[in-house]
Amino acid sequence: MKVYTYSEARQKFSAVLDIAKSEEVIIKRRGGDTFKIIFTKSPKSPFDVPGIKTKATTKDILDAVNESRARSAEPAA
Repeated sequence: MKVYTYSEARQKFSAVLDIAKSEEVIIKRRGGDTFKIIFTKSPKSPFDVPGIKTKATTKDILDAVNESRARSAEPAA
């Protein structure tokens, strides 16, 4: 656990945040208040997926989308 005064933490803020990724960081103010910096990992977006290689062109993809939409717009028999 690293402990910094408010002034030290302000001067080395980037380094303090880097340290907080691996261990607890406490910042003490002159009046006696203490604060803990906790690293939290942001959840990944469900849309953050790896790309794929394909030979499909933009036109191929748009044609497939239009065809799919046309089928769903047809009345059921």
